[in-house]
Amino acid sequence: MHVIFEEDGHFKAGSILSETEATAQVEAASGKRSKVKAAAILLRFAAPAPEDVMGAAEKLAEELDADFLWEAAGNEEFGFEQLAGEYYGHAPTPAESVALLQKLHASPIHFHKKGKGRYRPAPPETLAAAKAGLEKKRIAAERQAHLAHELAAFRLPPEYTSLIPRILIAPDKNTLEYKALEDAAAATGLSPLRLAERCGAIPSTLDFHLMSFLLEHFPRGTGFAPVTEPLDPPELPSSRVRAFSMDDEATTEIDDALSVAWRDDGSVRVGIHIAAPALGIAPGSELDRVARERLSTVYFPGDKITMLPEALIHHYTLGEAHDCPALSLYVDVAPDLRVLGTETRLEMVHIADNLRHETLETEFNAETLRNPEVADYPYRRELEWLHDFAAVLEAGRGKRDTVERVDYSFKVDGEHISIAPRKRGSPIDKVVSELMIFANAHWGGWLAEKRVPGIYRAQANGKTRMTTAPDPHVGLGVDQYAWSTSPLRRYVDLVNQRQLISLVRGEDPVYPPRSEALFSVVREFELAYDAYNDFQRRLERYWVLRWLIQENVSEVVASVIREDLVRFDALPMVTRAPSVAGLAPGTRVRLAVSNIDLLDISFHAEYLETVPDSTATVP
Repeated sequence: MHVIFEEDGHFKAGSILSETEATAQVEAASGKRSKVKAAAILLRFAAPAPEDVMGAAEKLAEELDADFLWEAAGNEEFGFEQLAGEYYGHAPTPAESVALLQKLHASPIHFHKKGKGRYRPAPPETLAAAKAGLEKKRIAAERQAHLAHELAAFRLPPEYTSLIPRILIAPDKNTLEYKALEDAAAATGLSPLRLAERCGAIPSTLDFHLMSFLLEHFPRGTGFAPVTEPLDPPELPSSRVRAFSMDDEATTEIDDALSVAWRDDGSVRVGIHIAAPALGIAPGSELDRVARERLSTVYFPGDKITMLPEALIHHYTLGEAHDCPALSLYVDVAPDLRVLGTETRLEMVHIADNLRHETLETEFNAETLRNPEVADYPYRRELEWLHDFAAVLEAGRGKRDTVERVDYSFKVDGEHISIAPRKRGSPIDKVVSELMIFANAHWGGWLAEKRVPGIYRAQANGKTRMTTAPDPHVGLGVDQYAWSTSPLRRYVDLVNQRQLISLVRGEDPVYPPRSEALFSVVREFELAYDAYNDFQRRLERYWVLRWLIQENVSEVVASVIREDLVRFDALPMVTRAPSVAGLAPGTRVRLAVSNIDLLDISFHAEYLETVPDSTATVP
């Protein structure tokens, strides 16, 4: 006796070797033996051989039409042998029964399986919907194949114009456009990114990098939704000082300004004046939610994305010739430059001048400092005194004789890039940085002393972190450091300013002890700030490569940092150069630059020769 049985969703044939009421030992034509449950046996027959039945059934099944069978089956549940008899008009042969069984099983939209060898025709509306779905899938498959074919031929279908770079950075993998891109990438042996490039989908590598960043961090765009106007500052007492700021010419968010008041006894009162946007941004307001979502201004060569809307910046930036609300820290300094005392006030401060680095550095620099042959310039007396005071503050932190480092300024004019070195630690830098460090450390200590929660930046063992505890910042040499001097540009500073204002006013703090809001700001700010800084570094690296191409530079001089890591002498670039491995740290080398790839922001640096220290560092 032979049988047809179902196993793992497939129909198989074999001969019975032994049988009980519950199971049968069945041998297939290949000789493989299986233990088959009685409930899985669908058909028994004596002849012909099982393999002959299956071969004939496959040919007969090809001739069967599912639509015709559906019409012939009626509306009621049926067994496959029953329908086979009606279809063929006689007692069906084993091959005919199996052929019809296979067709029923292969037509799930026409027939719903109800049990052992039994089926029920699908309702007409269900069948119609299923057929429509199949047709839709067929059309989609054809479209996917067409798109894949076009991409593999390096032709960009119009559908992809609006999808770049989303489909490469954060794709919806269920779309047929993505599936077609994957198919074409597999066919060409290219990555989806490189395939898109070959198809001309990335005409501007700069736009691609910008759009990729915005897609991840500003998915709704960089513009601001309409929000209510910022609150006007309350009535504040007016200060008698005339303050001045020092920023580069592109700065619009002027957070800080300084003032110097000379006293008859030889002492000096220094004013550190910080813009006070916390007066115009109520906690939980629409403006606050905007700032909380962005957390920081994003800087990159040629542009920036501000944390706050222009209207609020205009209200609270320390603009020239305006009386501006400010949180002021006054420092009383003895003739010998000792700090005698401090006082924090909330007041209106007159900003007499916005000094710009581009002009100020030509007058106030290391060469002109206290040089009697240099003609006077605005605020010379104040700036030179502030420089002396800053040096005392720096020494007080234990940071005298720090290693000089070079910063670089990037200026993008259309497609042209200029990169200029700027030595860190210039007189302007020292004055501003030391006074801001003093303010952040002092205000952080004041918050801690009054047990008012704040957000601190701490450093130990070379690792920097944000925390709500007033821990030391070893790198700066201070007992605590609470960012508070850039509230127009960093949300952390805005939060700390709210706490400081509550202290000045003698009110309960906006954020009470163990505030979950503070903890969440710390978590979110660190992630956002790291991402923004990483983007800035990537774009700076990109523009360095653009500069090398622009200036047709193929060789540079660099210094070995360690192992195969090198730093270019006159450009802000640190990279790997495996061919310098084995040279001592500090060794200066000439490198050949090749294979610049602006999409990957990568290049190859190859060792050419070791150069003497006296060699000029200009590439």
